[in-house]
Amino acid sequence: MRRLRRLAHLVLFCPFSKGLQSRLPGLRVKYVFLVWLGVFVGSWMVYVHYSSYAELCRGHVCQCDQYRKGIISGSICQDLCSLHEVEWRACLSSVPGQQVYSGLWQGKEVTIKCGIEEGLDPKARSEPAPRQELLLFDKPTRGTSIKEFREMTLSFLKANLGDLPSLPALVGQVLLMADFNKDSRVSLAEAKSVWALLQRNEFLLLLSLQEEHASRLLGSCGDLYVTEGIPHSSWHGAALPTLLRPLLPPALHTVLQQWLGPAWPWRAKIAIGLLEFVEELFHGAYGTFYMCETTLANVGYTAQYDFKMADLQQVAPEATVRRFLQGRPCRHSADCTYGRDCRAPCDKLVRQCKGDLIQPNLAKVCELLRDYLLPGAPADLREELGRQLRTCTTLSGLASQVEAHHSLVLSHLKTLLWKEISNTRYS
Repeated sequence: MRRLRRLAHLVLFCPFSKGLQSRLPGLRVKYVFLVWLGVFVGSWMVYVHYSSYAELCRGHVCQCDQYRKGIISGSICQDLCSLHEVEWRACLSSVPGQQVYSGLWQGKEVTIKCGIEEGLDPKARSEPAPRQELLLFDKPTRGTSIKEFREMTLSFLKANLGDLPSLPALVGQVLLMADFNKDSRVSLAEAKSVWALLQRNEFLLLLSLQEEHASRLLGSCGDLYVTEGIPHSSWHGAALPTLLRPLLPPALHTVLQQWLGPAWPWRAKIAIGLLEFVEELFHGAYGTFYMCETTLANVGYTAQYDFKMADLQQVAPEATVRRFLQGRPCRHSADCTYGRDCRAPCDKLVRQCKGDLIQPNLAKVCELLRDYLLPGAPADLREELGRQLRTCTTLSGLASQVEAHHSLVLSHLKTLLWKEISNTRYS
């Protein structure tokens, strides 16, 4: 018994025991602080997720009030508003002003898109402001003749696409689409609806570009429109939660691309489609267009690995970009930026932006293709492919150089890739 007491005395009063006792309060404080920090960060992430979701996903304001009032019309209004045959599924919006949802219509996977006017002050009120319907559907006014509406549409297209000889044909296409119920006349509600649709950049591009490289337009109601379902994405970081995407290092992105992406020959086929899309933007029937956000997130493909542009929101007509940039006050080239990466030089003598872009579409796409195609490329192709992509990225956007080099470099790249996959199952 005495020995036990003595042993207990030694344990309690030895220097190590005293040190441990003195550290226990400090350890408890650290653990409490870490637990509190974890709870705080977790709560903040949940708050950010749901507040951003509420801000981004407001598709309910795109629905049918204006149709029931007879203000708007459209080919899918009845299915959407009366028969309720359009099923809304996941919210895919990335910006509040453009509502995007996946859906189901007539047994097909579709994408539902609707623009929302930016009238929300998140600090002032919790509910989204109602859309400015009177402004959105204010044109044309009652009494406008079909001839006046045709001229009004032509003027709008000239302002946004440039004064092109092909525009009357596009006006005819718009008027044909405006006759939603196919009764050979355009009602005021039909004219208001197609005019509102024309204000949406992507809708204008869907009319101007070939369906081969963009999702097919299936129908509309007011300024809401439905396209084919969003194709597969070439950017596998999209599968990550939104808050984690900026934390994805480039090296890990490359590994994900190799593990989760298509086999290299399929990637080559997708790249050929992307290059053909760039060619169409440069030599399109309705003028030149610029890609102003060149990322893998916008590179999609079908089940057959045919290229499809996943998002046309950041593709802009040349006339629109020039009007925005030319004469704009600047101190550096960074001040002369339209969208994310359509950048013009700054004339530092007069402190104004010039009209020509520094980098053409093809140079930006080739930068993208270096990371997309070089990993996993066949050994006998990698060196030549790398050399051609490097040459491509040095292309200038100056008008005097684009025409001479653009088509030649693009043709060489397409030929190189096509020779590698032709006469195989991948072609």
